[in-house]
Amino acid sequence: MAFEQYKTRVIGAANTLEYRVYIEDSHGKVVSPFHDIPLYANTEKTVLNMIVEVPRWTNAKLEISKDEPFNPIKQDIKKGKLRFVRNCFPHHGYIWNYGAFPQTWEDPTSVHPDTRAKGDNDPLDVCEIGEQVGTVGQVKQVKVLGTMALLDEGETDWKVIVIDVNDPLASKLNDIEDVERHLPGILRASNEWFRIYKIPDGKPENNFAFSGEAKNKAYANEVVHETSDAWKKLISGAVPSKTEHYDIQVVNTSVEGSPYRVETSSGAYAAIPADSRKPAAPIDASIDKWFYLSGKPSNL
Repeated sequence: MAFEQYKTRVIGAANTLEYRVYIEDSHGKVVSPFHDIPLYANTEKTVLNMIVEVPRWTNAKLEISKDEPFNPIKQDIKKGKLRFVRNCFPHHGYIWNYGAFPQTWEDPTSVHPDTRAKGDNDPLDVCEIGEQVGTVGQVKQVKVLGTMALLDEGETDWKVIVIDVNDPLASKLNDIEDVERHLPGILRASNEWFRIYKIPDGKPENNFAFSGEAKNKAYANEVVHETSDAWKKLISGAVPSKTEHYDIQVVNTSVEGSPYRVETSSGAYAAIPADSRKPAAPIDASIDKWFYLSGKPSNL
């Protein structure tokens, strides 16, 4: 099956405040990874598009921007400094290809009945557990296996577990129980990673809904459907894109019926900068430090 091919338009150097990664379609048109890239890659809705924000084993906390037109990927900033995830022994950086599903939104005004917490105002987070290390802005085709529900500072933050459809193990991984059978330890490691990764920055452990249990494929697909429906309300104008609680850039070039759709002749599109990629800037050596955090989750 042939899938849509995407490429990146890179602005500046990685590990700098100016760094941006825009996504282009096969015709060279910039598309929003939040709004324009379709959630599903096939008509059966069994294969999904995933945007890689953070390749495995890297530390820079990159994410789809909600506050810039066309939602380029950029590095998160806190107190004027670029954010990097610290290395919590024995993990190095992110332990999967980490990213998001397009055309999904975790509504911050909606309380999920199972987690009893509101959404985190982001596209749905995805952990791709295949063997190939991805690249920033890569659009992978994946299938859903299950999900964890992180409770991050009082918000529901789903982490959907997926596998690249081109991975050698993809045919053997069809639900969450297959993950432990063929990739023993990855779910336990993922639980620990999310539980402790903020501790080096002075924050407490994160908690999980469902006592840390990873829910199955059927449950995860329900989460995908719910967040897709929330996004549809956002992009159609049924719910506002700006309130006192959030402000999301919703300009797009392809969503039928969206009041925020623009043509490539528009001023907003013309303002997108040309590719000006540069070699990555050096990362401070302190980011390589190991943090040894004793203890293990009480629920595993």
